[in-house]
Amino acid sequence: MRSGCRANTSSRYFASFVVEAELDALPETEPVVGIDLGLTHFAVLSDGRKIASPRFLRRAEKKLKHAQRGLSRKQDGSKNRDKARVKVARAHVRVADARREFHHQLSTALIRENQAVAVEDLAVKGLARTRLAKSVHDAGWSAFVHMLEYKARRYGRKFHRIGRFEPTSQACSACGATDGPKPLHIRAWQCRGCGAWLDRDVNAAVNVARAAGLAVTACGAQVRPGLIPAQRCEAGTHPKPRRDAA
Repeated sequence: MRSGCRANTSSRYFASFVVEAELDALPETEPVVGIDLGLTHFAVLSDGRKIASPRFLRRAEKKLKHAQRGLSRKQDGSKNRDKARVKVARAHVRVADARREFHHQLSTALIRENQAVAVEDLAVKGLARTRLAKSVHDAGWSAFVHMLEYKARRYGRKFHRIGRFEPTSQACSACGATDGPKPLHIRAWQCRGCGAWLDRDVNAAVNVARAAGLAVTACGAQVRPGLIPAQRCEAGTHPKPRRDAA
């Protein structure tokens, strides 16, 4: 076992320990899920559930700007400037801590509920260079996907990462017909092949799961009846993420 202690710019100290631990596999279960990550909703699942985006950075912007403004007014090299610098760092740390806790709770719940999870490999670096950069950073997709991956390995679940070029938002999850790219403002569309009305994000989540070879139903992707009867699926309840899950 190795241990260590360090401090960061927010004057918080951390103790770290490295120990050997055995994998603790969870009992096998039936459900599998595809996950479509986004900005309007943090995650949309193939079973139809939509997880709201907390937007921790956006909510804390006013306090962060106030702390940064106070820092800019302090004289270089003064004790007051050092105190202001710590205040700014702590404000950013609180945002990061809240985001990390949200990721831990959601990733643990998804791994416990499902035998397999599938997620799209997003071009985060590319999106971080666009006008959506702040929102992409606030969402923290990469950290969340990393948590899903290592928790799946730890608890004996299956994790799938599909290629970013799969047409998950273009193909109908009911019949497989492809209508081509659609502008982002189109949140629901009707398939020309089978007539089903599809929720853009849920439809993409179903296609993510199927691209990973997971057997899921497309019923959650239909938002209202089309020209053919909608596929039936069993109703069920879904446990909420545990607050102490990590």
